[in-house]
Amino acid sequence: MNETYAFIEAEKTTHGVAFLCRLLKVARSSFYAWLAAATNRSARKAADKALAHEITVIHVASRHTYGVPRIHAELRRLGRRVNRKRVARLMREHGIQGAHRRRRRSLTRPDKKAKPAPDLIGRDFHAETPGTKLVGDLTALPTGEGWLYLACWLDLATREVVGYSMAGHHRAELVVDALEMAAGRGRLQPGCIAHSDRGSEYTSSHFRRHISELGLRQSCGRTGSCFDNAAAESFWALLKEEIGTRVWPDRATARAEVFDFIETFYNRRRLRKHKAFGYLTPAETRQRHQHDLAA
Repeated sequence: MNETYAFIEAEKTTHGVAFLCRLLKVARSSFYAWLAAATNRSARKAADKALAHEITVIHVASRHTYGVPRIHAELRRLGRRVNRKRVARLMREHGIQGAHRRRRRSLTRPDKKAKPAPDLIGRDFHAETPGTKLVGDLTALPTGEGWLYLACWLDLATREVVGYSMAGHHRAELVVDALEMAAGRGRLQPGCIAHSDRGSEYTSSHFRRHISELGLRQSCGRTGSCFDNAAAESFWALLKEEIGTRVWPDRATARAEVFDFIETFYNRRRLRKHKAFGYLTPAETRQRHQHDLAA
């Protein structure tokens, strides 16, 4: 119908509106109503174009990873009160999509002789206070020089990566270095739980000695159950999704990109929906907890 009204508008100076409406079997009142709304349509089109540009900028700044929920949340943080369905429509029309997660290879190699620590988490990946529950795990990134292994520790209260380490091996020293970093910057509370899988790196005497020296409590999930360490598994899936699964030319390049992702983007810029605070970055979530504690 819009095409019919547009044709009448284009030809009305030649044949007259009344004649064209009779010929095309449309009501003159409907044509004039469409004509009166033309200004509003033009304004909406311009507004959609401006909003689509903002969405594109946010999507690029998120490393092409944000989908509708986080882009909508980022717009609200910037003071833009816009309907979520409108954001979804514009993203669909412009072919803007969030990143999708992929499967990853498991590095868990349990030591059958070692006695694992009890599971103190019990799949409860929630913590009220930062520094009381950590989850850790290992992953491998392919490079032209061989695998680069990455160990991380996340604080469950904020989902902030408080400790990480990278090396060309995945011996116990790797997870110990990451834990020492977490202890140095994570403000861990006495008796903080450090939860992991039953990989040999975490059941080694070297790691357990450092757990004891730091005054932490070790916790291990069951063998072969990824759900017992789901929070750490989720972070690996997110990292692989958002930095991409590819082969880096060398370990130094992969190391630099992982450092940039964790320190520049994930901890300080990437929005996560907190059940009480709404959409915040991990660093902002930690600050909010500290503010509430001080209050």
